[in-house]
Amino acid sequence: MIERESASPPASNVIPPTPLTLPDLELPTTSVPMIEPAPIPKPLGDTVEFVVRRNDTLDRIFRQLKVSLGDLASIRDLPGVRESLDRLRPGDTITVVHDEGLLQALTRRISETEVLSVTRSEEGFAAEVLATPLDVREAYAHGTIESSLFVAARAAGVSPEIILALANDIFGWEIDFALDIRAGDRFSIVYEQKFRDGEYVGDGRILAADFINNGKSHRAIYFESKDKQVADYFSPEGRSMRRQFLRAPLDFTRISSNFNPRRRHPILNTIRAHKGVDYAAARGTVIKAAGDGRVDFVGTKGGYGRVVILEHGGGISTLYGHMSRFASGLRRGQRVKQGATIGFVGSSGAATGPHLHYEYRVSGVHKNPRTVPLPDAAPISDSYKAEFQSHSRQILASLDKVQDSAVAAVPSN
Repeated sequence: MIERESASPPASNVIPPTPLTLPDLELPTTSVPMIEPAPIPKPLGDTVEFVVRRNDTLDRIFRQLKVSLGDLASIRDLPGVRESLDRLRPGDTITVVHDEGLLQALTRRISETEVLSVTRSEEGFAAEVLATPLDVREAYAHGTIESSLFVAARAAGVSPEIILALANDIFGWEIDFALDIRAGDRFSIVYEQKFRDGEYVGDGRILAADFINNGKSHRAIYFESKDKQVADYFSPEGRSMRRQFLRAPLDFTRISSNFNPRRRHPILNTIRAHKGVDYAAARGTVIKAAGDGRVDFVGTKGGYGRVVILEHGGGISTLYGHMSRFASGLRRGQRVKQGATIGFVGSSGAATGPHLHYEYRVSGVHKNPRTVPLPDAAPISDSYKAEFQSHSRQILASLDKVQDSAVAAVPSN
């Protein structure tokens, strides 16, 4: 056995260690904090964000990005991916990571709260749907109209989508927003704003609204029953804000010609009854069915040009003329719901410019669409009244606060 020489100094020269004393400390009782795992490395390669355009397909997008069509076929064969991936809408964003044309990863948002993620590994492609929940908060706004509703809405910080919903989806049956709005009219709204990871991503629906037009207050609240069988806007008394027919079946810029039995025709230069209302709008503007009904005629009819006629029951029919084209697949005998797209604004037939000619007939007699009394939709049924009243008290209290705050903000003379 070989003995090692000690590198220590002789024992007589060794200084004995001084005892180390620690102060009395309160040691934490918690466990050692866990170390955060390292983030998963991002796929290597070139990252491209592609914004979907009209008529784009995945095949066309992959060809343009010069990414393998074989990889596209592979991921489309993954369970549940084809349905989520193929449904493209203009404005959608698809993020692709590729390495010299070989797909490494692909992501796209498939709903407000879900993202489809496809990644490549040694075993092949794998797909998963990632949850991205939204935080929905109540927001409030109040405005006074001086020149136009949209100017007042912008001044109040309200998005165009919200103000269009106010005009079209809530009060459009009671107020003619093209002709009845005047300086001094006011609106107050409680609505939803959506946030994801603390970042604002858009607005939701209006929850309650008050519109004062020519001194008269119009109020509405959104009510959705717990069983999801009722979901619509109602007055505080439970009357549906909807009517069986829309006052105007499109978003228009102005009325170019009113209902007039003694109007001089602009092309024929003769006194000829104008049995409808002409709504001027940009070519291609969507035309909606004014009410639930059945398509009685779709085609070309003399001076009307391309025209659709709907039968609604009870002797009521509506006519939509001068279209540029019809909605895809629209055919005679088809059932349509109120608000469904039936065509697009044009200037076919005897028209001097793009507009919709709209007629409302009762038992064959033409009525002024702007003034004819419209049948009410069904009110809140007795089985939902208690639930509705409880909800309405809460949301109307929020609406009252908006109005009280607006009044308090007005400087006194």
